[in-house]
Amino acid sequence: MSTTPNPGPNPGPTSGPTSGPTSDAAAAATPAHPSPRTGGDLVMESLAALGADTVFGLPGQHALGLFDALRRAPGVRYVGLRTENNAGFAADAYARTTHRVAPLLVSTGPGALLTLPALQEAAAGSAAVLALGSQVPVAGLGGGRHGYLHELPDQAAAFRGVVKSVHTVRTASQIPSAVAAAWESAVSVPHGPVWLEIPQDVLLAPVDVPPVVELPLHVQELPPRREVIAEAARRLGTARRPVILAGGGVVRAGAEAELLALAERLRAPVATTFGGKGAFPWEHPLSLQSWLEDRHTTDFLEDADTLLVVGSGLGELSSNYHTFRPRGRVVQIEADLGKLESNHAGLGIHADARAALAALLAELPEGRPVGAPSADGPEAAVAALLARVRDRLDGQGLAAEREILAAVRAALPDDAVSCWDMTILAYWAWSAFDARGTNALHSAQGAGGLGYGFPAALGAAVADPGRPVLAVSGDGGAMYSLAELATARQYDLPVTWLIVDDGGYGILREYMTDAFGATAAEATELTRPDFVALAGSFGVPAVRTTPERLGADLAAALAAPGPSVVVLPALLRMFAPTHLTA
Repeated sequence: MSTTPNPGPNPGPTSGPTSGPTSDAAAAATPAHPSPRTGGDLVMESLAALGADTVFGLPGQHALGLFDALRRAPGVRYVGLRTENNAGFAADAYARTTHRVAPLLVSTGPGALLTLPALQEAAAGSAAVLALGSQVPVAGLGGGRHGYLHELPDQAAAFRGVVKSVHTVRTASQIPSAVAAAWESAVSVPHGPVWLEIPQDVLLAPVDVPPVVELPLHVQELPPRREVIAEAARRLGTARRPVILAGGGVVRAGAEAELLALAERLRAPVATTFGGKGAFPWEHPLSLQSWLEDRHTTDFLEDADTLLVVGSGLGELSSNYHTFRPRGRVVQIEADLGKLESNHAGLGIHADARAALAALLAELPEGRPVGAPSADGPEAAVAALLARVRDRLDGQGLAAEREILAAVRAALPDDAVSCWDMTILAYWAWSAFDARGTNALHSAQGAGGLGYGFPAALGAAVADPGRPVLAVSGDGGAMYSLAELATARQYDLPVTWLIVDDGGYGILREYMTDAFGATAAEATELTRPDFVALAGSFGVPAVRTTPERLGADLAAALAAPGPSVVVLPALLRMFAPTHLTA
């Protein structure tokens, strides 16, 4: 545990605003009657001292003290979205893309509660979102039902089952320490969202607390215990058929290089979970890729005599809907203590993925030569497994779906980021898409809420505006986020939005038909707008494409500056599940 003035992941200013103008231009811009420093200023000074240079949000009456102070916060950029949930998704993707804290500023009551789906996704994806909301005035706290606008008996209670930690402020002098405590919680391993709330009158009241210059942080790292690393190294080093399953914890920890080195040291095949996309090179001879909803892959993982699970809790999707039954020993590295051995018994290592993999590499001998692949070696076993997966797909008449996904991959530059909503093409991408690059694919598969793709892509574009970003949604999910076309245009963000229009909630239509023989059309079939015309009304270029033109239209949109929309009318199908017959 360290104590340093500003060790958080955000490089940025280490001091708040000075008390007077620093130049003639600043003096000219100073109002004749400058506003006094308030609790809101203390918040912004604290965020800046911790390294924040970007905040997301949406104003509201009780939070106006924050937004007034934002005007006086040098070096802090504000990105405003049109709904709080979408602002939360944008902050989530910003945090995932940068490995930094993403502050999210919202108001009380409805504004606060509308962040909950996004914060649930951030919790599932270990995204360090610092959600900072206002509260009713101090006199209205305590559940006394005083009738204040947006009043809730216990607003913080709504967040306790969703976020890592909840923090409250009741006086101005508490603000810097509370902001620092929330920040510490968000960036301590495992990363995750936090909730901090401050009453309206505390944000608005003048303060005599000196400007915040620096804030000490005690960020909790999570190194592994030496004795469990030694035992894990012994088991892996003596295994005849070691296999690795890499989850989102590898990506969040930035442990891709350590994973590659360990896999090559052990000559161990590597599969990645859907959240772990990009953790391991897709075309590597040891790459099992991500076909976790395939029984052949499940069998391969079960047959390992030692399975190393890194950064995954082996939940529903990562275990082929809990049909996975390991026959060998399991070694699990997991930063979230609640996920350790939560589904399968094994040697549990409570640690950050990068620290634990590095420790394993230091402990293991160099004994397994990589050498040339042999006919009976692990590389051959990987190739045979992927061939069986292809053969299974070849028998299902899914050429159109595979060609569409291939067209998306071909159009997307290797350095681009993609953000996927809960839609059939995204379900294909979880298994079949090569993310090409580390930390380059984000989806809502953690909590599974609709509407993630487009606002998340906006957050990723804010993180690196020089990098093209692709958002993928179905028409149902797209309608959660249409208002954010205004955000994309306002900030001129380089996001291309691919909307696959199949006339409704396509995956739910398919699930109902498979389960019941028919769909409830009144629930799954949707009236939609003309997406091309609607995008044009926001000043966003848009085109309606076909499967044959998709690659060229996407490539052109991604190469153009600013936002764009590509609409693909298509009725896609999912590949057949394998867990129902396991």
